[in-house]
Amino acid sequence: MKLYKTRKGNILEHEGAYYNTNADFDALINRDGLYEHLLQSLPNFSRLSENEAAAFKNDPALAPIGNQEVWAAGVTYMRSRDARMEESKESGGATFYDKVYVAERPELFFKSLPHRVAGHAEDLYIRRDSTWNVPEPELTLYINSAGNIQAYTAGNDMSSRSIEGENPLYLPQAKTYERSAALGPCLYIPKNPIDPATSISMSILRSDEPVFEGTISINMMKRTLPELAEFLFRATDFPHGCFLMTGTCLVPENDFTLHENDIVNIRIDAIGTLSNRIIYKPAKK
Repeated sequence: MKLYKTRKGNILEHEGAYYNTNADFDALINRDGLYEHLLQSLPNFSRLSENEAAAFKNDPALAPIGNQEVWAAGVTYMRSRDARMEESKESGGATFYDKVYVAERPELFFKSLPHRVAGHAEDLYIRRDSTWNVPEPELTLYINSAGNIQAYTAGNDMSSRSIEGENPLYLPQAKTYERSAALGPCLYIPKNPIDPATSISMSILRSDEPVFEGTISINMMKRTLPELAEFLFRATDFPHGCFLMTGTCLVPENDFTLHENDIVNIRIDAIGTLSNRIIYKPAKK
């Protein structure tokens, strides 16, 4: 079951049929037993005609987010640990990442407010004051206000590695800025928790030619998804729930940096593909 947020309503896809839920996005998803609730509510939703469904498919969905904050977990895969150690070795911060990888407490940080999040087919920004910028493809959780995982989406946690590598205390500037996060193309709402064998793939195109390609499985993650959710909710309330990016294992080589007009495609099994063009933030008028 997939839920798409669009300009014409919140569209639910189930077994090849499409329904307009005629409901507020936040109120619809913020509950326990989301899959069962949506399944039981199908008779109350407006089923799209073939023409309406075709029109919906031709119109890119918005980011599947309402009033939720976006948070992120770091160093949850060994490759991510190694990459962070490499970028921070000159500043003397390399050991921080090695320690957090084996620590009981995960690294969790605030990523974005909803109005700064891009959806599928929208532009993402890179910073002009960073010389080393990379995308980070991540399975992203939707966690309801009770702290329970209800849905999943694809996320791109953009990172200015030259800034973070200069000093680990610069993490907020490296991670949190306008259009530094993307979510989409939908919320995937399964009956059971997502399959641990789920794969994430990323391709980066430059002038229509691939400059990076890779695929990993989320079972390579050191921490469990409920563990990350539990730590995030230990001392923070989220009245509408929240989104949590769960870390990356697909890291381009150190000589790679994003260029303007690169296209980043992130595909996650059962969820679909999140695609974004990379540009510099437009100058203020």
